[in-house]
Amino acid sequence: MPSKNNTPPKKSWQARIGAAQDALAVQFVESLSFDHRLAKHDILGSIAHATMLHSVGLLTATDLSEIKRGLNSILADIQTKKFHFDISQEDIHMAIEAALIKLVGEPGRKLHTARSRNDQVALDIRLWCREAISLLTNKISDLQRTFIKMATEQGHHPMPSFTHLQRAQPIVAGHEMLAWCEMLQRDKDRLADCSKRVNISPLGAGAVGGSTLPIDRAKSAAFLNMPEITHNSLDSISDRDFLCELAFDLSMIAMHLSRWAEQWILYVTTEFGFMRIADAFTTGSSMMPQKRNPDMLELIRGKTGGVYGQLLALLTMMKAQPLAYNRDMQEDKRSIFFAYDTVDACLTMAAAIVLNTTLLPDRIADRLDEGFADATVMAEYLVRKGIPFRTAHHIVGSLVADCEKKSFAHLGDLDLTSMQEKSPLIDENIYRILGANKAIQNYKSHGAGGLPQLKTQLKRWHKLLTSTT
Repeated sequence: MPSKNNTPPKKSWQARIGAAQDALAVQFVESLSFDHRLAKHDILGSIAHATMLHSVGLLTATDLSEIKRGLNSILADIQTKKFHFDISQEDIHMAIEAALIKLVGEPGRKLHTARSRNDQVALDIRLWCREAISLLTNKISDLQRTFIKMATEQGHHPMPSFTHLQRAQPIVAGHEMLAWCEMLQRDKDRLADCSKRVNISPLGAGAVGGSTLPIDRAKSAAFLNMPEITHNSLDSISDRDFLCELAFDLSMIAMHLSRWAEQWILYVTTEFGFMRIADAFTTGSSMMPQKRNPDMLELIRGKTGGVYGQLLALLTMMKAQPLAYNRDMQEDKRSIFFAYDTVDACLTMAAAIVLNTTLLPDRIADRLDEGFADATVMAEYLVRKGIPFRTAHHIVGSLVADCEKKSFAHLGDLDLTSMQEKSPLIDENIYRILGANKAIQNYKSHGAGGLPQLKTQLKRWHKLLTSTT
């Protein structure tokens, strides 16, 4: 029988096991130290569950009112840091339930009707993931806007593009800035797709086999704005596919941020000198007074490994688990929280860095025509003259070789007679397309690196991001 002062046993299962746990065991099994961040999701799920229980006659109106009052009071205490977390209660679910019973008495004991911690935590982590996906999507959009702002204000300047880290074709700088936006858009698309599998309610699946009570799972799901419910109680409580999927999505975001960080780490070196990051986002050296180190970018690159590790941890945790719930799953929250927190911080830092970075177009222009970046444009000029591309490729390649033999830095340094020795179809108009700036002006294909294409892309991005705000 319950005690007269409405104080529940220390553990929900203690009546069966008997003896209290050793202090070391209590410390080892607790998850309250990290799953307390599920508090508002746990309370939201509990209110939905209680509302459903009332609708099917398993709670009175008074019970429901008291449960809601108690849960909202507990949430207020948690949010104002007045709530005392006791790790002997193991997890956030038992901590809140114990506080509820202490606060409202007998109605609090009825809340767990037709519910287990198994489906409770499965719901809570889904609600947390749903919120996390929304927050991440907004932060990615914010980062995209910073790249678009930079492309709008500084993107008309020419710069080289690279393959194999060798100079390739000239482009306008905004073309590269929008390349990062494309990657980030795919990240948002993956998150949106993941959200479809996250936003499904397992509540009511119970411990493993469901309940004999006449509950209405669809009703509690509707209260939570979850359009679907799970269909198999075994799978409902043991499914963590959505967490692995979210961890993968976070890994992809981290990978894209790391690629961007690496690119800009190169660009701020003396050797490249393409841009300058504001001092507030660099650090100095303890020994060398001249240094401006891009430590924030390096940390974004470095933290990516930790995010990857959490994906592997989740996959490894799940790979050998028999049906249905196993205590291993308690560790899933450590992994997903760490991965989320890391990516969230990196997105914030990335946006700040982009907003505080300036291109150095004069430095770029000094060496823009090095590396024969206009060679492809010349080959395509010959194609328009009717020469097969492979033949044109060979002709221009031999002209580049001639330039190198003569220590010429540019194709345009060759005289017309020398060019016509390779192909009599070359005429004086060739000089209208040679040179990086002229090459950029001649791009015709959609999505190319020229200024007209940049303007088209910017219009698309402004429209896309406006429609999603």
